[in-house]
Amino acid sequence: MYQILRKEMLTPAICRMEVEAPRVASAAQPGQFLIVRADEKGERIPLTISDFNKEKGTVTIVTQRIGASSADIISMEVGDAFADVVGPLGLASEFVEMAPEKLAQQRYMLIAGGVGTAPVYPQAKWLKEHGVPVDVIIGAKTKDLLIYVEEMRGVCDNLFICTDDGSEGFKGMGTNMLEKVVADGHSYTQAVIIGPMIMMKFTTMTCRKLGIPATVSLNTLMVDGTGMCGACRVTVGGKTRFACVEGPEFDGYEVDFDEAMRRQGQYKAEEAAENEHHVCKIGRG
Repeated sequence: MYQILRKEMLTPAICRMEVEAPRVASAAQPGQFLIVRADEKGERIPLTISDFNKEKGTVTIVTQRIGASSADIISMEVGDAFADVVGPLGLASEFVEMAPEKLAQQRYMLIAGGVGTAPVYPQAKWLKEHGVPVDVIIGAKTKDLLIYVEEMRGVCDNLFICTDDGSEGFKGMGTNMLEKVVADGHSYTQAVIIGPMIMMKFTTMTCRKLGIPATVSLNTLMVDGTGMCGACRVTVGGKTRFACVEGPEFDGYEVDFDEAMRRQGQYKAEEAAENEHHVCKIGRG
């Protein structure tokens, strides 16, 4: 159980794994996440579900090497098995529960920044399978950091790529790309934004200016993943919410992004200390 069936390095620091987890796969929906432990002494790591296959009984996770625990996960190979894969956790994306007649009236724009492209993929895939028009913007600093490009082409109507340095697609940020797409005549009933917190803040501001309702995913705030630690507390519409049990998706217009960014940085000192004493397993036999 929880054996790694496929592993691929999407970039030098971003790894995709397909993991055997039949019960998780059978219940998974776009927007949800997992708790993963590499071994019995490993840290509990929340990871968004990047794809799932109910027939094969597999889920796909994408891990970016940031700290010691993510490095441990990436060091695992095909044939290795996780000690635990718990889920699906969190609430599914809002459109999953939408009435068919309302869903038929929608046109979605999904905006992905960096590794946030991975959880955008199952959303685009679900919408396409249900006949909902969906366009996608993928943004990254440079061409070498783009992920899921070919996969995304197969599950959306229009794919727009932008890079900060212009090495691929449109030169500029996702906000610039969104403004251009709308200026070119595209219109949307809803945007979903997943990426770094600062990117979601400014993309939400752009959506507001363009009159597009925006949903954001606050999965990057999660630590424990069950609501017990309180690390994912965020103010939404003036009320305290817990991203892991009441989200991870919320109305972007209502999120206090400045508070969320302060909370996101509260464990940086601990992470730095752990990294300093961590012995990396990558490349070892």
